[in-house]
Amino acid sequence: MNPTKTKAAIILGRGNQDRIYPSSVRQSIDSMCHVVVEECIPDEMARYTEALTEVKVLFSGWGAPVLNTDTLALMPRLEAVFYGAGTIKDIVTDAFWERNIPICSAWASNAVPVAEFAVAQIILSLKQAWLFPQLLKANRGRAWPEGFDQAGAFGTKVALISLGQIGQRVARMLQSYEVEVLAYDPFCSAEQAEALGVRLVDLETCFDEARVVSLHSPLKPETRKMFGANLFQRMPTGATLINTARGGLIDEIELAETLRKRPDLTALLDVTDPEPPQPDSALYDLENCFLTPHIAGSKGSECGRMGKSMVEECQRFLAGKPMKHQISKETFSRLA
Repeated sequence: MNPTKTKAAIILGRGNQDRIYPSSVRQSIDSMCHVVVEECIPDEMARYTEALTEVKVLFSGWGAPVLNTDTLALMPRLEAVFYGAGTIKDIVTDAFWERNIPICSAWASNAVPVAEFAVAQIILSLKQAWLFPQLLKANRGRAWPEGFDQAGAFGTKVALISLGQIGQRVARMLQSYEVEVLAYDPFCSAEQAEALGVRLVDLETCFDEARVVSLHSPLKPETRKMFGANLFQRMPTGATLINTARGGLIDEIELAETLRKRPDLTALLDVTDPEPPQPDSALYDLENCFLTPHIAGSKGSECGRMGKSMVEECQRFLAGKPMKHQISKETFSRLA
């Protein structure tokens, strides 16, 4: 190691270093930094007190240390934080913002698999791929299920709720499928909507007209349980609700009641509140509700994409260039 290189530390939850910073990514870190602390979890930082005083760059991710007064005191020379995961809401504090240390997040990289997953579910939903297998099994060879006239993507309407990083990516991906994309986002301008190829409408219109409604909203006090029976009951026959955002957006009791009354509807929930649902949750028992264990975000090899993006940000930082994914205190207040 070249001792003149910028001193760095890699500190995150146990088992996450190799996931987010695999060997290929780690080689890039070593080429530009002298890593003086690694394979370290937050609870073990006190063992590296001397080395941490020299650290200027922190690479982290899931299981990161909370950047509070005590943590920052261990790294008095810290100049930048590169968080190889999505939201930073659980690690930043007022003490951190007061230090004016730049922090970058891999939220844009983590948006890639979520958007891919959502688009895949949207297309399968438009083909009624969740309903027909059940009907086929029920018929047991006596006849093909009816209703194929309702299956297909061309010319249908898909609604996206919120056009943040993921919603925008989904909108762009859907452009190649020749569907009409409706969107509800009070913060999106007409110019932005035009560039994304979406038609801005109100929330009720999304649920009235779309064959698929896909949620991409942040979870905040004002959006908690924002989606309830008053909207679900408006959905057209055979429609599908997809949630890859946050479970708390949905009133799950009202969703379950609607799904029970409307067996023609389908709900695809990758997130719930809590995760997993309580053992007595009605969501487990509904044949038209499909649960996945929060797999839309980065999993397996996809985690390395997040680490790679943070290495690229560090390269820009060390070269004195603007970083693409820095999060300011002002931006943070608007994020999930």
